[in-house]
Amino acid sequence: MTTQSAFIGRQTVLNRNQQLIGYELLFRASQEASSVGPHSELQADTEVLVNTLNNMGTSWLIGNKLAFINVGEAMLTSDFLELLPPRRVILDIAPNISPSSELLSRARHLRSLGFGIALDDFSFEAQSAAFLEFANYVKLDIQNRDANHFQVLAARLRSYPVIRIAERVETHEQYHLCKELGMDGFQGYYFARPETLSAKVIHPTFSNALELLNLLRMDADLRQVEQILKRDVALSYKLLRYVNSAAAGLNTTISSFSHAVTVLGYKKLYRWLTLLLVTASDDGHAPPALQKTAVTRGRFMELMGEQLGLNHDDCDNLFIVGMFSLLDVLFDMPMSSILEHLQLPSGIIAALSEHKGQMGKLLQLAKTCEDGQLNGVAELCSQLQLSAQQLNQAHVAALAWVEDLGL
Repeated sequence: MTTQSAFIGRQTVLNRNQQLIGYELLFRASQEASSVGPHSELQADTEVLVNTLNNMGTSWLIGNKLAFINVGEAMLTSDFLELLPPRRVILDIAPNISPSSELLSRARHLRSLGFGIALDDFSFEAQSAAFLEFANYVKLDIQNRDANHFQVLAARLRSYPVIRIAERVETHEQYHLCKELGMDGFQGYYFARPETLSAKVIHPTFSNALELLNLLRMDADLRQVEQILKRDVALSYKLLRYVNSAAAGLNTTISSFSHAVTVLGYKKLYRWLTLLLVTASDDGHAPPALQKTAVTRGRFMELMGEQLGLNHDDCDNLFIVGMFSLLDVLFDMPMSSILEHLQLPSGIIAALSEHKGQMGKLLQLAKTCEDGQLNGVAELCSQLQLSAQQLNQAHVAALAWVEDLGL
């Protein structure tokens, strides 16, 4: 019998300040049909989950972030759980798990070992409510109930010693409602969706970075580039911070921009400026998680390109596509308007504006891995000739790389 593996997806879990505290890791069997329900990510197939996590070693434990893992009855009773680091893992229990005396005893034991327990899509009427005394996280699905019901449930849970997380928060309106209700955390993709796209001009914070990117792409004189950096001290500082980070992999400390050019050259500096473009805002407009998602997406796409054996220039372009794919949200402008300000190759523009070409398909795949359902991931991997193991390695390595940046 062939050992089956799974595709790993992720959803961000944020605190009230929209800072990343962890990921819910989602699993979809690589040989599984694409039509599955919201709570069926391998809950019944413990073997697939165990094989996948074993193959990844401990690399899926990212930085100091929490890992929320969906568990069904089989996984909850599996000895495999004892092999996981309890202080980092939150076991996400589905609402339809039957609270047998054996499972309740098991939950009590796992909590005593230090594991966190979260109750997914919670209601007091669900079978999983019997586990509430052992839970330290409770997730409320805002898509499954109206605002009044959600408000009553959130208020009732205030008297319990649990962290209340609103899940499947897909719009800014839902986020603001949940925040007003005093929810402790949020899970969903709302922060990466455009709110109004009302801005007419590029924010001054970004204009210098855009000008620098265009000068570097045109191989402009170093003095022209330095003039821009001299008038923007914050930009210079951030650039030096990035090129001196662990992720840059340099063995020497970069002390000035001219030194950076000498060591890195324009091509690599262009790469680091793309990082600045998505992380340069200090005005609080962009949630920290949005910036992190953009950087992760860029690195993820670059690593997928390496897995496919693409050349260095193509991989660099994939990094740019992923990084720039959220500029419409960061700038509060339509993507077409932003692309007018950037001198980019036609292939990058086609990928960003229409998901065309191989780069466009890889962008679709990166986005799919951020979706709670992982719909279409197997088909996209098949079209791109990427295995589940290659995808997972690229995905987890990208997350770790971004942690090294210290964003």
